[in-house]
Amino acid sequence: MSIRGLKKKQPKTFKVKIITVDAEMEFSCEMKWKGKDLFDLVCRALGLRETWFFGLQYTVKGMSTWLKMDKKVLDQEIPKEDPISFHFLAKFYPEKVEEELLQEITQHLFFLQVKKQILDEEIYCSPEATVLLASYAVQAKYGDYDPNFHEPGFLAHDELLPKRVLRQYQLTAEMWEEKITAWYAEHRGIARDEAEMNYLKIAQDLEMYGVNYFPIAQNKNHTDLLLGVDAKGIHIYSINNRFSPNKSFEWSAIRNISYSEKELTIKPLDKKAEVFKFFSSQLKVNKLILQLCIGNHDLFMRRRKVDSIEIQQMKAQAREEKARKKMENQRLAREKQLREEAERAKEELERRLFQLEDEARQANEALLRSQEAAELLAEKAQIAEEEAKLLAQNAAEAEQERQRLEITALKTKEEKRLMEQKMREAELIAVKLVKESDRRAKEAEHLKQDLHEAREAERKAKQKLLDITRLNNPHMVKYPQYSTADTRDANFDKGSIKLDLKDIDLKRLSFEIERERLDYLEKSRKFEDRLKELKSEIHALKLEEKQSGLYS
Repeated sequence: MSIRGLKKKQPKTFKVKIITVDAEMEFSCEMKWKGKDLFDLVCRALGLRETWFFGLQYTVKGMSTWLKMDKKVLDQEIPKEDPISFHFLAKFYPEKVEEELLQEITQHLFFLQVKKQILDEEIYCSPEATVLLASYAVQAKYGDYDPNFHEPGFLAHDELLPKRVLRQYQLTAEMWEEKITAWYAEHRGIARDEAEMNYLKIAQDLEMYGVNYFPIAQNKNHTDLLLGVDAKGIHIYSINNRFSPNKSFEWSAIRNISYSEKELTIKPLDKKAEVFKFFSSQLKVNKLILQLCIGNHDLFMRRRKVDSIEIQQMKAQAREEKARKKMENQRLAREKQLREEAERAKEELERRLFQLEDEARQANEALLRSQEAAELLAEKAQIAEEEAKLLAQNAAEAEQERQRLEITALKTKEEKRLMEQKMREAELIAVKLVKESDRRAKEAEHLKQDLHEAREAERKAKQKLLDITRLNNPHMVKYPQYSTADTRDANFDKGSIKLDLKDIDLKRLSFEIERERLDYLEKSRKFEDRLKELKSEIHALKLEEKQSGLYS
């Protein structure tokens, strides 16, 4: 026999995807499984024992339908897809959530589903109530409010209010967050399950809570009414009003519900009361209505009977769990309080330690500053002493300089006086030279005039001599006597003597004039040299006076 033959033949399976409000799961199901087998598998995976509130929902041709527990999964009209998707949702709602919801997981699933219905506006809620519900949702998610941790903007990514409320009031996200946080801060100390229960206790009083609506008509041609099924009974609404029913049938007052094709009949317990008939759009709708009516009626009757052993055990466990959680919460609260007190004491000690360290640091800084100040003062004293010595030395040098300057000033004054005297003498000499120059110029002018007159007289004498010569020459030709010649010679000798004397005077006069001119030029040159020397001495004295003024 082969090993393969020893192996057990594996059953055929198909994949299923279960979608809860906050998670997704996948399972492999056997082909022969019924709806209850798949449902029990999901409940075991979730740890859920209160299974009677929930069901598996799927959508076919735009209509939501619940999976039947007593039929095979594949035999039902489910969507042809791989994996097959089902939504795990609450199918029936409790009348009083605080009394009926025993398990924490049951409570949490209801909380998530009702919260989603409110945000999707399937359940109408007033703006004031939505803010309060949002604060409990925040408490369940974030725990106690801590202003140091929950800074402004921490709710920016949370969907907490219906879009209808946001459109109705022109408030910013920061304003809504401020309103929610104001309520949230008051829920301090409430645990997550308590916050979710408070949320459900407020939501169960809303008019549309737990109601499944279906369009119906009182005749085959018009759809002008809504039929609502909830935990308390059946209600008839007008098409535009889902809050206040026109007529209600409590489960305790209904004797029978039946349908025939699209017609559905509600028979009251009172036989004299009128039988209510209505028409739906499809046969499937009537089947779904009847299914919901049967389930809600069973739960309604079950609540009014003595609890079964299982329910009693669950309630006892729930009470024990609540007591244990209460004690745990109290213990946690005490520990939290002690921890907060310890943290406060620690913060106080740290603050005190920081203060002491700060004081010590300030004292050390003051000591360092004092030491630095002492060193600085000692250094300043040394510098002051050195400066005093330097100032004394400078004062002595200044005194010596002052005495030198006084002596220099005295010398300068004496030299200045001598220079002024020399200048006056030079001026007197210059005046004398000018006068002498004028006198000499006048004498030269007179001499020039005399020279001119002498030359003019010489010219006239020469002219006369020439004239006499021309006049006497003819007689000398005619009368060549020696007596006449002797006479002429005698006369000529006399003229020559006169001319020679006149020439000697002119030469002497010219020589004297030239000598006087040379003497004048020599004296002028010496006088100019003396003036240059005086100017140099005056310039040197002026420089010494300027330097003396700077020293002063």
